[in-house]
Amino acid sequence: MTEFLLRAGSWEQVTPESAGWNYLDFGVRQGTFESATGPVEIAVVPLGGRCRVEAEGQSWELGGRDSVFDGMPSALYLPRDTSYRVEGEAEVAICGALCAERREPVLIKPEDVEIEVRGAGNATRQINHIVKPEFPAERLLVVEVFTPAGNWSSYPPHKHDEDNPPGEVVLEEVYYYRTRRPEAFAVQRLYSPRHDVDVTVTVRDGDLMLVPFGYHTTAAAHGYDLYYLNALAGDRRSMAAADDPELAWIRAAWSQLEPDPRVPLVK
Repeated sequence: MTEFLLRAGSWEQVTPESAGWNYLDFGVRQGTFESATGPVEIAVVPLGGRCRVEAEGQSWELGGRDSVFDGMPSALYLPRDTSYRVEGEAEVAICGALCAERREPVLIKPEDVEIEVRGAGNATRQINHIVKPEFPAERLLVVEVFTPAGNWSSYPPHKHDEDNPPGEVVLEEVYYYRTRRPEAFAVQRLYSPRHDVDVTVTVRDGDLMLVPFGYHTTAAAHGYDLYYLNALAGDRRSMAAADDPELAWIRAAWSQLEPDPRVPLVK
């Protein structure tokens, strides 16, 4: 257990105040509830089940997959200063970022989500781009990642804690993990020589990792596919990151390897 890892059942919502950063907000809720975005732009991402979201006289139908492993995501972007109601039994992630401007709601359908197969060999994984840099949001970015059993993800280890565009930008990030079975686990490493931090932890279903800085990478245990949802926020609409220079060579080596045929895991 570290200050960066929040175990399932020990947390309800991460805010800028609780995390000690500037923008990013994250929570998971289930069933029917009412809320308001306040000064935060949000993306409602169903993890399992169906729901209806109502806001400002409009309504949207979301979801449909039984779990994150059973289909592509949908999402709803809602602007700051919006009251909304979620109806149904769905489990939803609420990804948010403090922002200044108020934009329009946007429904993101499964067919709108870009699938990227990244890496090769046992570093192959699937990235579903939900709220991309091109999306009309101010700070919020959202992706979900599927890592086949035994594979590495977020590899080579990378960081985004220095403002050096276009190669790297500053982003706050959370990793929200889900697994197919309760006994499954993965290993997460977060390290930063500049901050004198080097943490390697076992992560399980429902755990949340805060990534305020540093290089980070993940490995799924043999026999169990891994899912994680990344919400990110920063001052620039970019996901540019810098690889650990000691491990960056692996990208060139991928040209000699085939992608893992299990990927994409979900279509």
